[in-house]
Amino acid sequence: MSECPHVAELPRPEPIPRALTCPECEAIGSHPVQLRLCLWCGHVACCDSSPHRHATAHFHQTGHPVMRSYEPGETWRWCFVDASIV
Repeated sequence: MSECPHVAELPRPEPIPRALTCPECEAIGSHPVQLRLCLWCGHVACCDSSPHRHATAHFHQTGHPVMRSYEPGETWRWCFVDASIV
């Protein structure tokens, strides 16, 4: 894994998660498959394996490029702009 240029732009320390689950899924009664944390603003959203793909929608709405897994024991990050693990 190499760092994309977007990682250097992330706020430090990492933002505090704004929810325990995907609020968009919760609002519509859907169940997220796995969760992601926006490393720019702390938004929690469901992954692309979930029916509604709210993490990708968050990227398209905000332009925040990097999310990390919000699953227990996972620390990998994904850059939407570079389409790579960072």
